[in-house]
Amino acid sequence: MPEFQVKLFQAGQAQTRRVQASDRQAVAAVLGVPPQHVLEVVEIEPAEASPRRQRRRFPLQLFSQELAVLLDSGIPLLEALTTLREKEAVAEVRAALEAVAEQVQLGQPLSTALRKQPQAFDELMVAIVAANERTGQLSLALAQHSRYLAWVEALRAKLIAACVYPVLLLGVGSAVILFLLLFVLPRFAGILDGLGDQLPLGSRLLITFGQTAGAHPWLVLAGIAALIAGFVALLRHAGLRQRLQAAMWTLPGLGPRLRVLALARLYRSLAMLLGAGVPVLPALEIARGVVAAPWRPQVEAAAEAVARGERFSEALEAQGLATPVARRMVRVGERSGELATMLERAAAFHDDEVVRLTELLTRAINPALMLVMGVLIGGIIVLMYLPIFQLVEQVQ
Repeated sequence: MPEFQVKLFQAGQAQTRRVQASDRQAVAAVLGVPPQHVLEVVEIEPAEASPRRQRRRFPLQLFSQELAVLLDSGIPLLEALTTLREKEAVAEVRAALEAVAEQVQLGQPLSTALRKQPQAFDELMVAIVAANERTGQLSLALAQHSRYLAWVEALRAKLIAACVYPVLLLGVGSAVILFLLLFVLPRFAGILDGLGDQLPLGSRLLITFGQTAGAHPWLVLAGIAALIAGFVALLRHAGLRQRLQAAMWTLPGLGPRLRVLALARLYRSLAMLLGAGVPVLPALEIARGVVAAPWRPQVEAAAEAVARGERFSEALEAQGLATPVARRMVRVGERSGELATMLERAAAFHDDEVVRLTELLTRAINPALMLVMGVLIGGIIVLMYLPIFQLVEQVQ
């Protein structure tokens, strides 16, 4: 059934509501108001009907930061939400903020209003808001959530920056190889075609490819484009991405650092939830949706262990979710009652893994890629010129 956003005049003031009705004419009957009180009816586009909307990310970090600043300034919650909605230029974000403000205006808690917009607000933020809105520390919790999201974005930016040079190297090397195979090699193939079986096997195969590429260049390009499109389609498959991520975690040197970074994010998420007053068991269940996919079964098993009465530190250690440093810090936190603080310190201790990972990419992976691309390009050139060397020897 279609959903409509309705502006109507009721109780002496203009109000905005959302309602499901068969059509625009049925909106007034569903609301139980005279038709003349309905000022405007706008149909809300379903989320599944708009792929562009689904791809757009709600700016959670900016929302948490700005709302915390407004609340700290003494601005009431509803007025702060209205201010954020009025300044927003993106229609999808403005619609989500307007829906939240409407629910708060109707008397709903902020956490309930956020939970009704799952396309914009995840369970982590909803849990933090729900745990703090009754204590009067909502602005503090939102500021902490903003810092957490800023840390996640900074981590992602560093990893992306470390991957720029390898990707650029692969792109340039692939372009040089394609130029040799599709432009230079067909011309050599025409010159050396008469040598036949006198050529080495590698050169014969290369010349055969050059003849095919020279006769059907667009077919070769279409085949290469199909391979690239198929590779991109496979990478977009969620199950395949998870298997690739799990495979990367098994690589020597790279795998341990990726696992530690994923654990650091888990520790920071749990620290934020526990610091907000969320019990350990719900915190683990919420963190399961935040942690990297290969760790999710272990987090779920740890939650089940805690539900059976096991200690938090023992559950983490049994599932391999505790590094030696984190294991000792969590035990200290359990004894002192400062578990959230100790988890935050454990996450901060492992932040240096980002620096080590970028150094690994710079010192090991980049030279290895240069070596591979050099061997490929050099091999093609040697196989192309080897028949010429044989011709020179025969002439002499």
